[in-house]
Amino acid sequence: MTPKGLETDGRRRRGLDSRDRIVAAMLDLMREGEVAPGAERVAARAEVGLRTVFRHFRDMDSLYAEMSRTIEGELADLVSQSLGSGDEAGRLAEIVSRRAEAYERIFPFKHASTAHRHRSDFLARGHARMVSYLRQALARDLPDACADPGRMEALDLLLSFEAWSRLRREQGLSRREAEAVILEAAAARLRPSGP
Repeated sequence: MTPKGLETDGRRRRGLDSRDRIVAAMLDLMREGEVAPGAERVAARAEVGLRTVFRHFRDMDSLYAEMSRTIEGELADLVSQSLGSGDEAGRLAEIVSRRAEAYERIFPFKHASTAHRHRSDFLARGHARMVSYLRQALARDLPDACADPGRMEALDLLLSFEAWSRLRREQGLSRREAEAVILEAAAARLRPSGP
C-alpha cells in the first residue's frame, strides 16, 4: 500500500505534467499557424482528456493567460540583456536585432493573443505591459535619443511589434529585409535634424 503522502505527491506531479503538456500543445498548435485552437485540439495534441484541460484551465481564456505569461517571459529574457556597443548607432543595431529575434519567436502567439485581446482583460493588460516594458527598455538603452519626445515616439513606433508584423505579414518582407528597413528608418531618426 502506497503511503498517502507519496500518493498525493504522485498525483500532483502527474497534474503538473498534464498542465505543462497542455500549455506546450497550445503553443505548438499556434506555432503551426492555428490562431485559435479549440480545447478539443489542445487536448488531442497534449494527449489528455478534454476534462483534464478544463480541470487545469477553467476556460480557454485562462489558457491564453498562461500562454501570455510565456510570451512575456521570452521577450523579457531577450530584451533585458545588456547591450555590448558603446555608441548609439551600435546600440540601435543591437536593439533592432534583438527585437527581431524576440518578435520572430513570439510571432504566432502574439497574433493569437491579438485576435482574442478584445474579449480578454488579461490579454489586454499583458499587451499594455509588453508595450510599456519595451518603451522603458528603449529609453534605458538610447537615453540621448529618447530625451527628445518626438524622437522617442518615432523610435517606439518603428521598433514596435506592430511595425514588425506589418513588414513581415502585410508587406511580405523576409526577416532580414524587415530588420534592414527598421534599422534604416530608426537610424534616420537618430540623426540630428537639420536647421
